Amino acid sequence: MKPVYTVFRKEVVDNFYDRRTLFSSLLFGPLFGPLMFALMLGMIIDRTIDSVEESVELPVAGAGLAPNLISFLQQSNVDIIAPPADAAAAVRSGRHDVVLIIPEEYPQRFAAGEPARLQLVFDESDSRAATTVGRVRRLLAGYGAQLGSMRLMARGIAATVTQPVLIEYIDVSTPTGRSVLFLGMMTYFMLFSMLIGGMYLAIDATAGERERGSLEPLLTLPVSRHQLILGKIAATCFYMLISLTITVTLFTVVLRLVPLESMGMSASFTLRSALHTIAIMLPFILVGAGGMTAIASFTRSYKEAQTWLSVMLVVPTLPIVIAAVQALKPSLALMAVPSLSQHLLITEIIKNEPVPLWWTLLSIVSTTLVGVVLIAVSIRLYRREALLG
Repeated sequence: MKPVYTVFRKEVVDNFYDRRTLFSSLLFGPLFGPLMFALMLGMIIDRTIDSVEESVELPVAGAGLAPNLISFLQQSNVDIIAPPADAAAAVRSGRHDVVLIIPEEYPQRFAAGEPARLQLVFDESDSRAATTVGRVRRLLAGYGAQLGSMRLMARGIAATVTQPVLIEYIDVSTPTGRSVLFLGMMTYFMLFSMLIGGMYLAIDATAGERERGSLEPLLTLPVSRHQLILGKIAATCFYMLISLTITVTLFTVVLRLVPLESMGMSASFTLRSALHTIAIMLPFILVGAGGMTAIASFTRSYKEAQTWLSVMLVVPTLPIVIAAVQALKPSLALMAVPSLSQHLLITEIIKNEPVPLWWTLLSIVSTTLVGVVLIAVSIRLYRREALLG
């Protein structure tokens, strides 16, 4: 083990003095991810709160034809403004989010007790305007329901006649559970920054050494090849662990600054949660270090290795994306899938839900096995005579 430790110490020290690599691996990835995540989350929350509290500007064509409707909208914090000449063009260009058109026959049909038609012009594909459009649609639907109830009451009919089924909504979610809607992507940033933390060292272990011409003299040292590559993989694991620790620590701090409570959510990501998260992610360090070293072993240049590893950074995040799209629930079978099991377990930690011991053990064992296999592949590739190119 002493040769392995000697190589490990040398790689750790050499990488530490490479300021540019150190900045990219331990500062750019671990710091940029949590800060960008917190910034984006804060902006989304601010925008959502503002859209609820702020008044809405609504261009209305034919406002004089429905004074009661206009009064209802104004009392609901809607500012009625003059309509554009071409409502569709104004919405399509983004000048207005939505335009309400009251047709000329509205007063006659309304007075006759017939359904009075209104036209709402909006762009369904414009996500920026979705909040405003939704708010106006809810207001108009509420106005229609209010009028319908009043007409029934005027005819001596109880308004509840139109409600044969009364639905009572019981939300069993907890504030921490609702926070997963936003915090579920934290594992993506953790995986990404962790892999970035060891990527440059993994590339340098083979492709970098070969490109600098230092690989051949290195192989003549009285150290076996498998001891040499194990020392380099251990150094890669060390920097991945540091990167992961920085990222998780920073998440623990920045989540306290995000006003999730204003959205009826809370982030129960304490120091204990952070330690639990790091423990769950530890086996994946072997997968990342083994996989990146294996790829770097058959590439011919630093640039080629960087290209391949950039693709590899995406691979572990694919199960997370699929889990988000399919809304997968944690199960024992899914704990056998590396990266997905880590994502699901960390999600349970964020929700402050108890994690079954069997799930954690299966995730650790399966991920460790995959990591050991990838490290064995790296050792095998490092023993090839073609390694020198």
